[in-house]
Amino acid sequence: KTLCTTAAAAALIATPALAAAPGSVTGTVTAANLRTSANMVVSLDAPGLKVTPPSAPVVMDQKDMHFAPHVVVVEKGGTVKWLNDDTVAHNVFSPEGGYDLGTWQRGQSKEHTFAKPGVYTQLCRLHPEMEGFVDVLATPYFAVTGADGAFDIKDVPPGTYTLHVWSEKLKGVTKKITVESGKPTTVDLTLSK
Repeated sequence: KTLCTTAAAAALIATPALAAAPGSVTGTVTAANLRTSANMVVSLDAPGLKVTPPSAPVVMDQKDMHFAPHVVVVEKGGTVKWLNDDTVAHNVFSPEGGYDLGTWQRGQSKEHTFAKPGVYTQLCRLHPEMEGFVDVLATPYFAVTGADGAFDIKDVPPGTYTLHVWSEKLKGVTKKITVESGKPTTVDLTLSK
């Protein structure tokens, strides 16, 4: 009798863990009046989220006179590493971040750690046509849309979140969503000016 009671109690204790399987948030963000729906940042925010920046830096290259990728996302406290794969010297500075990393040649790199959330424009003093963005988030749940606007945020614990969409050229969107245990939540949105 004691063995059965112990097994039943263990099963009850184990049940909540099974019920708390992570879900996912997938969907599409359509950029109205733009040629592409790429490079929009979709993120999930909720009170008390724990942010652990990756130990390795997020890489943004300077290649073919562009920042590549055009948009990178890093968690608060994380580091971005800029490379130079062009045959000319490059520079990186940010008006919002107040940093200027100087100028460096092909094969060299520079790093910067971001302490505060926000969107930081990346510019090159030597080539004013170059522009990129670093989006620093206080959440581990995010994705950057592809050219078709598709995104997929995996391993999201069940709960209620505020979904944010940031776009370089269009007005952002905020929406409340609920993620259920073990299920995908699909969100399709359209951004406009």
